[in-house]
Amino acid sequence: MLAGAALQAVVPELARLRIAVFRDWPYLYDGSEAYERDYLQTYVQAPGAAVAIARDGAQVVGASTCLPLTQAQPEVRAAFDAAAIDIARWLYFGESVLLAAWRGQGIGVRFFDLREAHARTLGLLQCCFCAVQRPDDHPRRPPGEQGLAAFWTHRGYSRRPELVCRMSWRDIGEATETEKPLIFWSRAL
Repeated sequence: MLAGAALQAVVPELARLRIAVFRDWPYLYDGSEAYERDYLQTYVQAPGAAVAIARDGAQVVGASTCLPLTQAQPEVRAAFDAAAIDIARWLYFGESVLLAAWRGQGIGVRFFDLREAHARTLGLLQCCFCAVQRPDDHPRRPPGEQGLAAFWTHRGYSRRPELVCRMSWRDIGEATETEKPLIFWSRAL
């Protein structure tokens, strides 16, 4: 797990990794490296934030972020505020990004293990993350796409449809940003 100055050193690599992975389904994100570098400063600067890094030699092939929910973006906190849930004991998993060639090798499991252990070190008893919701008939949905719900459920996370975050970004091939709903998943440690 990296934090602070140690994390700052890999921000350029993480920015490129996020853009590469989030171009794929279901995010379809058409991002910029400048935006990503700025976004990642939250994890460099926020007290309690950490990022797990997966490498193949010197190359960063995956990363998984987390920070106390109290330090998360306003859009993320808003879902909990609207539901009158006290966020003081929660760790928020911002994202996990892993290049396709390294998937299915247990790295995603390790990312969850590391972030949950980090929550315990901070004395936080709840973990959560949110996932974008795309319509079943979305034209870019890959045939037979199953998503990660079974994996998350196996890890002990429950879908929380009453907790919805809304974020905007520009999809690949689109001229403007559009708002997307993201549904939360959570687990008590």
